[in-house]
Amino acid sequence: MVVPADAEQGRDACLAILVRAPEAGRVKTRLARRIEPEVVLQLYKLFVRDLLTTVGRTHYPFRIFFYPGDARARVTAWLGTEHEYRPQRGADLGERMRNALQSCLAEGFRKAVVIGSDSPDLPAVVLAEAFSALDTHDAVIGPATDGGYYLIGFKDRLVPEAFKVTTWGEPDVFVKTMGIFTKAGSTVRVLDPWPDIDTVEDLKGFAARHVRDAPESWHTMDFLRIHGGILA
Repeated sequence: MVVPADAEQGRDACLAILVRAPEAGRVKTRLARRIEPEVVLQLYKLFVRDLLTTVGRTHYPFRIFFYPGDARARVTAWLGTEHEYRPQRGADLGERMRNALQSCLAEGFRKAVVIGSDSPDLPAVVLAEAFSALDTHDAVIGPATDGGYYLIGFKDRLVPEAFKVTTWGEPDVFVKTMGIFTKAGSTVRVLDPWPDIDTVEDLKGFAARHVRDAPESWHTMDFLRIHGGILA
């Protein structure tokens, strides 16, 4: 189903997508503790492919921010030259998210939302809801089921302190970020929780959600149907 962006909203909104250059042993490292790194690399590529398919259905302008910063050639060879690419900049995840959002705002967009590539089945309607929320709120955040968040966005200006959480990857990131918003006096819309895929158990959850979906609905699911043994 196509979820069209409202014409006015589409001009005002920018989606930043964070990706890593495709290299075995450098992507989804927690998955690689139990699955061969080369297989994890294939999965990661499919995560991003599924996510970009969904994003394409929304018609929101988006920018792909790649890491490391010298990986443009590798990333464009992987994802194609038709997209807008920017290097990720910053010493940690917080700085890289902040700078990606700031880059979008600096282009003249009033609303900027950033997501990673850990939720390949994030619904298009969630992205639409996030941008709509910024009509009436200063910020929007989507809590992940592991205690982090899968999406964060702002209207007009950032709350820089929101990206100074020192416990990235820990189960208190969402709670700490909400505390920062409260201290800053920001109005925040909290979206429904959605799961990241970081572990084999998360991957099993993805498979369970989509086991009845038609073939070719999700590239990731098609791969798991063929290589189901990796979930054992």
